[in-house]
Amino acid sequence: MIYWNSFSDFLHMGGYGLYVWGSFGVTALIMIVEPIVVARNRKNTISRLKRQLRAESRVTE
Repeated sequence: MIYWNSFSDFLHMGGYGLYVWGSFGVTALIMIVEPIVVARNRKNTISRLKRQLRAESRVTE
């Protein structure tokens, strides 16, 4: 078990704090942004497919 003498020691992580907290930060950012990007891409794809379907139905008429 690892024990820290202070909160500052905990944040410093024995000299690896920048790497550890940077990794957590990047991971959290990706986990927040990913669903937003997926939802936006899904919406754009659905609207593009609807436009394509309308265009194809006009051609066959």
